[in-house]
Amino acid sequence: MTAPAISVSGLRKAYKDRSVLDGIDFEVPAGTIFSLLGPNGAGKTTTVNVLTTLLDADGGTVRVAGHDLATDARAVRAAIGVTGQFAAVDELLTGRENLQLMVDLNRRVTGDGRRIVAGLLDRFELTTSADKPASTYSGGMRRKLDLAMTLVGDPKIIFLDEPTTGLDPRSRRTMWSIVRDLVADGVTVFLTTQYLEEADQLADRVAVLDRGRLVAQGTPEELKRLVPGTHVRLRFATAADLDAAAGVFPEAARDDDALALRVPADGGTKSLRAVLDRLDEHSLSAEGCSVHTPDLDDVFLALTGHPTEVDAK
Repeated sequence: MTAPAISVSGLRKAYKDRSVLDGIDFEVPAGTIFSLLGPNGAGKTTTVNVLTTLLDADGGTVRVAGHDLATDARAVRAAIGVTGQFAAVDELLTGRENLQLMVDLNRRVTGDGRRIVAGLLDRFELTTSADKPASTYSGGMRRKLDLAMTLVGDPKIIFLDEPTTGLDPRSRRTMWSIVRDLVADGVTVFLTTQYLEEADQLADRVAVLDRGRLVAQGTPEELKRLVPGTHVRLRFATAADLDAAAGVFPEAARDDDALALRVPADGGTKSLRAVLDRLDEHSLSAEGCSVHTPDLDDVFLALTGHPTEVDAK
């Protein structure tokens, strides 16, 4: 069995008398995407800072890329790459110069540095803009350049902190594709994000951190099954139709402003057919019908009692 890329057991961290991480445990299998979610102040950023050697833990054991964080931090740093929330590019330099600077500073780089730079520019589709100042790059181009700079030295594990913050939907999906390609090449990705759709789309496993403790972890689908709320939404043309349908479905929740009912169901075709058959039996017709299942936002709110927010610590 392959050793996990990251293994955390009993991790603790406190600031003075305030406990931020209260003995958390999780593992990240190699070659997967792991997403850590948490409301403001949950301890998410503290966790990342410990795993990337920026903070010392107060207790517990952590192994990253097979190395003990407490005794071999240098080896951990050699195995990881970190892309922060804000692109850390030098705007006075061109894209090519930013990458060449990283090559020159990275002692792990061997071989032809120019070839490495050219390969990264091609991989991230930045070749045509390579000799333009980074200050002229769009937000999506800067994020791609930032990630390309992180890959100098060929890290085994990459920490991505809010990688698509501020990007438009098209640029965000381009970044998703790049992340998937990295994992396909064997890289392990530790992702923090404020977009729960992003975790849903990318992550093999998700952990929810709240007040310094992990309150749930599993695949996105496993977490969604923890939360009830699958329903059929029926929208009607008139208030009279809504009133009539509400009498047929007394178990439903009604939304008078939207002229809609939420009828509990399991999301399968049989339950949907049963709902529609009950409408037909009473000579009623809905103007619109859709099936809704809980998403990670619902899971997050149910588990933490907070709406989704960017983590501060």
